[in-house]
Amino acid sequence: MKPINCIIEEVRSETPLIRTYRLDRNLNPAPGQYLMLWIRGVDEIPMSFSGQDTITVQSVGVATQAIFRMGAGSEVGLRGPLGNGFALKGNKILLIGGGVGTAPLAFLAEVAKKADISVTSLLGFRSRDDMIFQDRLEGLGETIITTDDGSYGIKGHASAGLKELNLFDYDQIYLCGPEMMMSDIISRTAEHAAKTQACINRYFKCAAGICGSCCLDPDGVRVCVEGPVLLADRLLDSEFGRYKRGPSGAKGPCRG
Repeated sequence: MKPINCIIEEVRSETPLIRTYRLDRNLNPAPGQYLMLWIRGVDEIPMSFSGQDTITVQSVGVATQAIFRMGAGSEVGLRGPLGNGFALKGNKILLIGGGVGTAPLAFLAEVAKKADISVTSLLGFRSRDDMIFQDRLEGLGETIITTDDGSYGIKGHASAGLKELNLFDYDQIYLCGPEMMMSDIISRTAEHAAKTQACINRYFKCAAGICGSCCLDPDGVRVCVEGPVLLADRLLDSEFGRYKRGPSGAKGPCRG
């Protein structure tokens, strides 16, 4: 798939390090799908959709810093939508998000609400200053918030909010956030892994299932085409949360 040209129509600041970009194309994505965003002369990187025509970006590296220098009217290339998104199931669902991983879940919550599905959200952030989409999600259902420093809501990681919930009440659980946060949640809720859909982030090169950069040990699942949404029971005995590969293919520690 060749990149198509796209114009950024609007930029909204969510926090000092997170911005939402509205594009001039509605690609009709499913929540959980992603696009490959080409910043010409810099890099091509995967980005989850935070809405039908929006992506939400955290400044963490060279490519995202280049995006932050772009304003309305700037041009980028994109391929997408790509991968498998979330599958809505049941009448009552739980969303568990961490940091910028809240973005695709907010998109999912809006789709679920239109389908008359009851939505509860558990969101984890480092501090009050890092919170995004609070109003958006609180308008759609019960919302529990944790912060690492205790500046808002429950003090602790996202898993600290699990004590407020009975996971057996939910038909499906949807998870997205930093890998260590997700691994923590999955390990604590292993008996619910078969009904937990996790949207994971790995290093993508081709986004076409050819290069193998995003494959997970031991079964070689290709995250770019078979994911990025996978059932958590496929992650329990994988490398997820233990190590990951970078651009060279070398294994390194998971962070975040």
